[in-house]
Amino acid sequence: MKKKRKAFVIAMDGPAGVGKSTIGTMVAKELGYRFINTGEMYRALTWKALEDKIDLQDSQAIVKLAKRLQWDFKTVGEGVVIKTHLDGQGVTVQIREERVSKNSSIIAGIGGVRTLLRDMQRALGEDGAIVMEGRDITTNVFPDADFKVYLDASIEERAKRRTKQLRQHGKPADFEKIKAAIVARDMGDLKRKINPLAQAKDAVVIDSTSMTMQETADNILKLIRTKKRKQISKK
Repeated sequence: MKKKRKAFVIAMDGPAGVGKSTIGTMVAKELGYRFINTGEMYRALTWKALEDKIDLQDSQAIVKLAKRLQWDFKTVGEGVVIKTHLDGQGVTVQIREERVSKNSSIIAGIGGVRTLLRDMQRALGEDGAIVMEGRDITTNVFPDADFKVYLDASIEERAKRRTKQLRQHGKPADFEKIKAAIVARDMGDLKRKINPLAQAKDAVVIDSTSMTMQETADNILKLIRTKKRKQISKK
């Protein structure tokens, strides 16, 4: 599947609440690459299914919906971050609704949906110059990625970060409830029958528990640049 690319495909996987989007955006911006959080694609489809009152347990109906929608991916934020649009509509705000958060794992477990979105994700990264994060990017979407990262952190630290984030936005946040939700999300991702979360054998594992987001991004950038220099020296 590997083809000659103009620049690196950087694939990033890891559990919920580990900071993949924040760190991935930092890395992409520094490199002049684009960044996409693939989880937003599943959230977008979940939102549309809920809006259209489609039974989320009806896999065939969900796949049909996904196929008939017009999917567009547009960059925002200095042309770095790629956002999902459905039928010409931006859905950045809508996909953060609580009902979407509660049901997106159902949609993410549908094989036909994962295949369709995987193909879209591969098309987005075909020429490289992209940082892509999710749960199966290093193992399924881009097993031939030029650089793979598995980003991790302790459950306590992830819950702490999420609690702080919500409170900074003026939203109520109960640490224990958030921690329990993260544990449940981890189990769902790890035990999903189709493309579960897993560490690719050739991924660089980074535990960010004791690092800031910037320190983690700087660590990843250093590793990427080292690999680039080695490739250049071999030519």
